[in-house]
Amino acid sequence: MATVDPHSFTESTHPATAHIALTLYFDFPSSTIHAAALFTLQTPHSGPFFLDTRSLTIHSALHPDTATAIPFSLSTATSDPIKGTLLTLTLSNHSSFLLTFSTSPSSSALQWLLPPQTFNKTHPFVYTQCQAIHARSIFPSHDTPARRIRYSAILNIPSDLSAVMAASHVTRRPPRDDDAPALASLNLNWCSQDRVVEEFVMDQPVPPYLFAFAVGQLGNREVGPRTRVYSEEGSALLDSAAKEFEGTEEMIREGEKLFGEYDWERFDLLVLPPSFPYGGMENPKMVFLTPTVIKGDGSGAQVVAHELAHSWTGNLITNKTNEHFWLNEGFTTYAERRIVEAVQGEKRATLNVGIGWRGLNEDIERFKDNLEFTKLKNNQQGIDPDDVYSQVPYEKGFQFLLRIERQVGRSAFDEFLKKYIAKFKFQSIDTDTFLYFLKENIPGIENQIDLVLWTEGTGIPPDAYEPESGVYTSIVSLANEAANGRMPREEEVADWHGQEWELYLDNLPKSIESSQIVSLDSRHKLAESKDYEVKVSFLQRAILCGCKDYYEEVEKTLKTVGRMKYLRPLYTALVKGNEEDKVFAKRVFSESRECYHPIAQSVVESIFSKHM
Repeated sequence: MATVDPHSFTESTHPATAHIALTLYFDFPSSTIHAAALFTLQTPHSGPFFLDTRSLTIHSALHPDTATAIPFSLSTATSDPIKGTLLTLTLSNHSSFLLTFSTSPSSSALQWLLPPQTFNKTHPFVYTQCQAIHARSIFPSHDTPARRIRYSAILNIPSDLSAVMAASHVTRRPPRDDDAPALASLNLNWCSQDRVVEEFVMDQPVPPYLFAFAVGQLGNREVGPRTRVYSEEGSALLDSAAKEFEGTEEMIREGEKLFGEYDWERFDLLVLPPSFPYGGMENPKMVFLTPTVIKGDGSGAQVVAHELAHSWTGNLITNKTNEHFWLNEGFTTYAERRIVEAVQGEKRATLNVGIGWRGLNEDIERFKDNLEFTKLKNNQQGIDPDDVYSQVPYEKGFQFLLRIERQVGRSAFDEFLKKYIAKFKFQSIDTDTFLYFLKENIPGIENQIDLVLWTEGTGIPPDAYEPESGVYTSIVSLANEAANGRMPREEEVADWHGQEWELYLDNLPKSIESSQIVSLDSRHKLAESKDYEVKVSFLQRAILCGCKDYYEEVEKTLKTVGRMKYLRPLYTALVKGNEEDKVFAKRVFSESRECYHPIAQSVVESIFSKHM
């Protein structure tokens, strides 16, 4: 037998799960979910049956009709540090089975926030982040994108809170005695007067990493016929988010013009507390966002454009394993920039390409001692995908698709993309499947572009495309002049927005002196910018040139936000510094750790272990 994914115990010969009916009881005081899950398999199975778990307590495995016990074992003694713990059921021509289990407060997918850690400071909050391989810490599953599932969910929560999911909302109602008979032995006060049930259903097959929910005191605002913005009630954030994302429907329509019908019915947005570890997460029907994307000028909508693009590339067509992650992110970065170009203009899209080009080069340098992870198709056996997360699948993947577009022309490539999406929707594929389809539909492309070099070669291919627009060239040239001590004049930056400043800061030479950093900030107040892309890029440069003037702002930033895009560069710059910087980094992390999502905690700890 063989596993289908280096990050999962799922066996290729075992039947897939057709549907999971989840019943979840949220116990906020203990940061625990007590749950039952009814699994329906695509075909009956006899013999061992494997599921992925992490930090779960399994209470029982039962035949759903007879309540007969099903033998099971949880291999805690041989837990894998990446894959977690193997749950083995011994089935006898079973087509369904019922599991009862509880999560752990240390679940890698869940962050439980106390009221002081939230925006409104009055109610607790919990949310999920299941990508890449963390759904297994909420419920046993075939936690691989190679296996897609449909599910329903009953959430029993405190009645003063509400829930959202990456699924269709069915109803909010009082709990009933017959909701969760399998959980009766846990004495959960299921029908207590201070509890309420929210029901959801996901009828479309999705990979487990797109399972998502959030529970808190939530409010919402309508911003379009298919979009409602959610955030914590009682904070100014909700109105700011509604204004920032008021153009979402226009982006959806542009996406449909480019890639075909939007298949998910709703495109709602949830702005989470600042500990959320990503800029956005493309959960279908309910995208999760960091509050740092709300900048007050509408530019945060570019993150929404990326998550929207996933509705076609990533959610409809999914990489089979994380070794082919570029099929999700390279396609989505390309699609995002096409949407941004249509809605916000070519200049904005070109600046995105320029920022991405710089990020790609930095990550190629980051992996100079392990070039495997500069390949689009790479080997992740024994590798935690969170540890090798980078811009390579995004930006090198984008460059590969742009190279094909440049070869065949935009019109022809647009037609190819529509065919590709129609052919593989609701499927999980690998790089070879894509290349076969590419060669089948664009005959001779392998003679015009070195497809093997692009997908299996290391580094950046020589026919990649560095942006050539006037605005990109002028900003990069201006940044390079800092090596000679020249700072930009007021009239040169008068019409700059966040992206221009980000591109400028990212391209400053390493030789820039501390006095130049101070001078730049005294003129333009970059350390105080409300745009975290600008602020963090500036603070990173300050750390790298040893400018201690801004360490108070560095500490404040690291204690305010948990987005890994900001934590990685700041902590990395600090731990590469002198001993004083390392001590500073360790102290700040020890004081901030509990405010970070478990995924972010792990990433910072891996930075420390590598450099200290």
